[in-house]
Amino acid sequence: MIRNANQHSEALPPFVSVHGGHSGDYCQHARDSLNDIVKAYHDQKFAWVGITEHMPPAGDNFLYPDERAAGLTASAMLARFARYMTHCRNLQSAYQGRLTIFVGMETEAYSGAVDFAIQLRDRFHPDYVVGSVHHVADIPIDMNPSEYAMAATACGGIADLYAAYFDLQHDMIQALKPSVVGHFDLIRIFDPDYSTRIKTPAIWKRICRNLEAIASLGLMLDLNVRALLKGASEPYICRPILEKVRQMNIAVAPGDDSHGVDTVGRYVADGIRYLQSLGISTIWTRPGIGASGSSGL
Repeated sequence: MIRNANQHSEALPPFVSVHGGHSGDYCQHARDSLNDIVKAYHDQKFAWVGITEHMPPAGDNFLYPDERAAGLTASAMLARFARYMTHCRNLQSAYQGRLTIFVGMETEAYSGAVDFAIQLRDRFHPDYVVGSVHHVADIPIDMNPSEYAMAATACGGIADLYAAYFDLQHDMIQALKPSVVGHFDLIRIFDPDYSTRIKTPAIWKRICRNLEAIASLGLMLDLNVRALLKGASEPYICRPILEKVRQMNIAVAPGDDSHGVDTVGRYVADGIRYLQSLGISTIWTRPGIGASGSSGL
C-alpha cells in the first residue's frame, strides 16, 4: 500500500485532513509556521482541513521534555494555546472561499486531562475536538520504545497495556464525546506482534465496545497516515479494525497529522486508496462538535 503519493489523481476524491496542522508556532515537536502549513494545504488543493493543535497540559507534571527544555510551563502553554485559537480563526477568515478550515484541538487522556479538555472546549469553542490517547498509566506510549515498555510494566504486561489503553479511550469517548477519535489503535506503535495481539478476546472485545460507542454517538474516525511516514506497514487504523468499522458503517476520513510543511498531504492519497480498496465511503463527513457533522464532499 505504501506508495508515498501525495499528488491528486482524477480517480481520487478531494483531499481532506481531519487531523492535521501541528506547527512550530504552537508545538515543540513540529516545524514551520502555521501560516506556511495552511498555505501548503491550499497549494495542494485540499477541500478542507482540520487544524488540530494539541491541548496545553493540565499541569506542569505533564510537560514533555522538549517543553521543559524550552522553559515552558502549563500556564505559558495555555496562553500560547489561546494565541493559536485566535491565529487559526484569523486564517479561517482569510482563506474563506479558497480553503475550508476547521479550527480544532487534540486532547489527551491522562489523569485530569479530559476534565481540562472540557473546560478548554467550553472556553475556546473549537469547531471540533479530536479525542486522542497518548498516555497509559500517565506514561507516554508513543515517544519511544523504552517509555512504552515502562507503561507496559506499570500495567502488568503488554496485553494489560492494550486493555488499559482501550479502557481509557472508552472513558474519554463517553465523557468528552469528541467529534473525531484520533489514531484509534496507536497502542500498537511499538508492538511488532500487534496483528496477533489485537485478535485476543480480551482486547478485541474492548475494540468492538469502543467502536460501538463511536457508532452510537455518531462520531467519526481518523485514518491516521502519519504511521506510514514513520515506517509502519499500515496506517492507524489497521486492516482488521477497519473491516469492523466498515461493517458498522462508521465514518472515516484521512488525517495526515502533519507536523511541518513537508508532511502536509503525505500519504493521504495512499490512505484514500486503502479506504477505497476496503469499500469504505470516501464521501467525506465533516466534523462537528459532539457529532459526526453533516455529510460533505
